[in-house]
Amino acid sequence: MNSINLIKLCLLLLIIAIVSGCASNVQIGNHDTKAEELAKNYTDLGIAYMNRGQYDISLQKFEKALKFNQYYADAHNGIAVLYQALKVNDKARQHYKKAIELKPTDSNILNNYGQFLCQEGNWKEAEKYFRKALENPVYPTPEIPYTNAGLCALKHHHSSQAESYFRKALQKNPKFPIALYEMAELSYKQGYYQQAHDYLQRYDEIAKHTSKSLWLRVRVERRLGNKDAEASYALLLRHSFPDSEETRLLNQLEKQ
Repeated sequence: MNSINLIKLCLLLLIIAIVSGCASNVQIGNHDTKAEELAKNYTDLGIAYMNRGQYDISLQKFEKALKFNQYYADAHNGIAVLYQALKVNDKARQHYKKAIELKPTDSNILNNYGQFLCQEGNWKEAEKYFRKALENPVYPTPEIPYTNAGLCALKHHHSSQAESYFRKALQKNPKFPIALYEMAELSYKQGYYQQAHDYLQRYDEIAKHTSKSLWLRVRVERRLGNKDAEASYALLLRHSFPDSEETRLLNQLEKQ
């Protein structure tokens, strides 16, 4: 899997990690402070193991968290993300809905459920939950649900809506790399090559090169007639990602 797609996939896990750091101590139906503390600790462990790809251990930790406190919303959120990664969608949906029932205005949970709905192909419902996630005026990372909404819109062939969401993401955080890359890609497809170049310049200042970003760089510089830059990025693409699909496409381009 190339790096930019991996970044997209990991947006869910990014939100999960944030949840762990700012979990509320107020949950519905259970006021046992010790049980709450244990549930949070096991949820944190579940997140850590999930982010390392140790899904079996992660599942055990989330289940332990819910055994101590079945009303702990962040544990339901965490195990829902895990089940989504494992493609056990019925259980993922069940835990997302429980998490939302327990914390109906939690932007992180709402964003994650929006991601889940998008993955299932339900664009309209996904967009609704991304919008709900953005209703909190003090939400610290609104660029994430804006970007996720944009990615979901693109997936369902709504490019104008996607562009609107990416622009809003960049209004909130001008240095958010995924939104910068996606705006560069959209600009290129629309024939705005200088604009695509400018977005890529901003992207390069804050993010590492990927096979996709370098391939886009090559094509943009080619369109702009910047032969030296085109050659430089082509060389970097071949050197850094010799076995990538983008390098294969580059080789095809240069044979034409």
